[in-house]
Amino acid sequence: MNLAEHYNQLYKDSIAKIADGNYEIDHLIDSDNDQRFGITLVIRPDAATKGKIQQFVNKAKAIEPDQYFYQNPDIHITLMAIISCYDGFNLKNINVQDYIDIIDEVLSRYKKFKIQFSGLTASPSCILIQGFLTNTLNKIRDDLRTAFKNSDLQQSIDKRYAIQTAHSTVIRFRSELKNKEALIDLVEKYRNFDFGTFEVKQVELVYNDWYQRQKHVKKLHTFLLAAD
Repeated sequence: MNLAEHYNQLYKDSIAKIADGNYEIDHLIDSDNDQRFGITLVIRPDAATKGKIQQFVNKAKAIEPDQYFYQNPDIHITLMAIISCYDGFNLKNINVQDYIDIIDEVLSRYKKFKIQFSGLTASPSCILIQGFLTNTLNKIRDDLRTAFKNSDLQQSIDKRYAIQTAHSTVIRFRSELKNKEALIDLVEKYRNFDFGTFEVKQVELVYNDWYQRQKHVKKLHTFLLAAD
């Protein structure tokens, strides 16, 4: 996959829909009845990168204060959704250590690597930071796919789609956009903004809700990647 082309096409298609009012509002984001949970391997950007992201987020918040904005503890890249969030999943359903053992065996083969956050793209329901990855990340994903396929553990890897990017969602639409043009203008200004390049030194396995909100996330294990 050519990531730049993928992000560009996604941006063009989605911004056109947003401009025409054909964006999607997430009606579950404030629901107390949302019981979608799962387990996910996530990567956290460093503090400097998150600081630059918040500069953009704060400007967007001033334009569209009623939308949902990711704060620093919630910002993440999904390395792999091991069990995609579904209604009723509970940690009691699985033996967490079995998952840790498989993931550790895979990650022990890999050294730390870098991800660049450069520019913004969009979907009809959210605004995303564009992440550009080294080949290491996709190799890890392929090895995880193989390892879990060869196990009898509950998993739903690639059931929704085969993840190939390294984006991070930072805004979700939860109500009607009141200043749509101004928001699009701001996104356009940050279209190619350099949010930073950071080194991935560790990966977290977490129990999480659909939005990776800190209040619902439970860290299950931290995997440290080897130094160069």
